[in-house]
Amino acid sequence: MVPLPARRALLAAALGPVGRRRLPRHQAPATAARPSSGAGGEPEAEGPGRATAMLQHLLRKLRATGPVTVAEYMREALTNPGQGYYTRRGGVGESGDFVTSPEISQAFGELIGIWYVSEWIATGKPQAFQLVELGPGRGTLTDDILRVFNQLASLLSKCDVSIHLVEVSPKLSEIQALMLTGGKVQSNPEDESAYMKGVSKTGIPIFWYRDIQDVPPGYSFYLAHEFFDALPIHKFQRTEKGWREVLVDIDPDVPDQLRFVLSPSSTPATENFIPPEETRDHVEVCPEAGVILQRLVCRIEKDGGAALVADYGHDGTKTDTFRGFRNHKLHDVLRAPGTADLTADVDFSYLRKMTQGRTATLGPIKQREFLKNMGIDLRLQVLLQNSHDTATREQLLHSYDMLMNPQKMGDRFHFFALLPHHRLVHLDKKQKPKSPVQPVAGFGELLLK
Repeated sequence: MVPLPARRALLAAALGPVGRRRLPRHQAPATAARPSSGAGGEPEAEGPGRATAMLQHLLRKLRATGPVTVAEYMREALTNPGQGYYTRRGGVGESGDFVTSPEISQAFGELIGIWYVSEWIATGKPQAFQLVELGPGRGTLTDDILRVFNQLASLLSKCDVSIHLVEVSPKLSEIQALMLTGGKVQSNPEDESAYMKGVSKTGIPIFWYRDIQDVPPGYSFYLAHEFFDALPIHKFQRTEKGWREVLVDIDPDVPDQLRFVLSPSSTPATENFIPPEETRDHVEVCPEAGVILQRLVCRIEKDGGAALVADYGHDGTKTDTFRGFRNHKLHDVLRAPGTADLTADVDFSYLRKMTQGRTATLGPIKQREFLKNMGIDLRLQVLLQNSHDTATREQLLHSYDMLMNPQKMGDRFHFFALLPHHRLVHLDKKQKPKSPVQPVAGFGELLLK
């Protein structure tokens, strides 16, 4: 991390009064933060169109193959090319099904931008870096980060910066392109790894990909904000006969509805994903998260950089967290598939285990602690001092409360980082620790004199 006086200057330069969004964000609804547990809630009315089409598709599949895993059900409901929630809808924002932290306050993305610049400085200001975001939503977070990069243009003037977005949703990639480039993008030929490219309003090249493996190698900073929670999970239940997997099947009493059942015997997943030392009676495992994390670990280990994960989750303690959201309300996960966001808490202990010690990890740390360490209180004061109407000031205070209140997002969301081991410990030729390294921003208290 940069020395304290330099870091204060960095904060001031990047987050000064001119670093403002052109228009204040709408005040987020009180239900913006997705509740942390419970899969039920009163389901919204099922529409006659795409919801029925997805349900009929699943019913045909279940009649042909029998029950499917929760992971397969989530994969169909969220990313089916024709009817999946993210591929066709992806309701982020106040008019959608859920609101994320970047949609609530500009300060959130600005401070994350500061985190990356701080790490870039701490690692010797490499001549180039890629910012790679997984699942960028509407592009709001990247837009806020780009504004910070623009405010620090003189500092980054000799660095070749590029943006790489991993997005499977055609609808969301259109929204991202409009926000980040004004819609000035072009499609790439099929033989190119990026399916779309453009240039940001501040002149930084932006590329879109469907898979993390398509992103070119190189020194990179990775960002996964509310990404891992939407990946398919397997659910397991301990029984008198041992572990059984939770499956999705047709309800025989109501043939056009779905229900949960237990596998009659162990499945390949129960054999491979439940450790012998597990003490909980109900467990959720996301193998896809483990695969993606290992790809990030491999890239960081080979090319350098860092990854920042921000999501709601736990450290291997929770049980049943699978839930759905529609119109900012809890939604029955088995009703109207394809019309609701399906999600489960991230198990950070599983992510840590999947690194296999190849990179260092920091966190998880609560969102309110990370943002406080990054200087959100200072940023709020600057924004308030430069706000000249009561409505804007109230919106700023409301947004701050949503992000920091322990009962809202403050304790529910966590930050987790992957870094090369040498970033935390410098070793001499005899593999003994030498001069102490600077702490990593956000994961230690920020002291401003």
